[in-house]
Amino acid sequence: MTIDELDKLGYLYIDMDATNDEAFIKAGIMKSKGIVTSVMSDADNVYIVLTARGLRGDICILSRGSDEKSEQKLLRAGANRVVLPYQIGGKRMAQVLTRPTVVDFIDMAMMDSELGLAMEELKVGHNSSMVRKTLVESNLRRDYGVIIVAIKKINGQMIFNPQSSEILDAGDVIVALGKKYLMEQMSKVL
Repeated sequence: MTIDELDKLGYLYIDMDATNDEAFIKAGIMKSKGIVTSVMSDADNVYIVLTARGLRGDICILSRGSDEKSEQKLLRAGANRVVLPYQIGGKRMAQVLTRPTVVDFIDMAMMDSELGLAMEELKVGHNSSMVRKTLVESNLRRDYGVIIVAIKKINGQMIFNPQSSEILDAGDVIVALGKKYLMEQMSKVL
């Protein structure tokens, strides 16, 4: 995308070299929650990650890589996560061939705005009335019509398709599928 196109679309941008400390400071890295580095060159992405990590040791860095080798280098350079678009695309193509109905459902649930569905992650707050309740006691399904797909416990353990007896703890992250407007309401009680 060119700078003229960015201007026409009203996007915010800085026309500077992303490997330069000044560019990051001007972009507001000191106040940012995270950055995404997605230039085409793996070497440039590594350099950008090193620069960002040097400025902010605590910032979340998501980077694009071309293969598993670059993924390892980006992680060593300080990226928190790496996305491999070619690998994702290949897996997606294989899934369309082998599980077309599953792919159709996910596409419909995640991308069809007419359905009004969303898959969200919602964190259980420390002062939430849901803390130390089981899923069935929480009444999340009854009150908000959501499907609880998973719970990521504070220790990092991922519980897929949790049982109704699973206990919610402060800091847990609930992965839920449901109507967008009901998810927004549910986020207020968590």
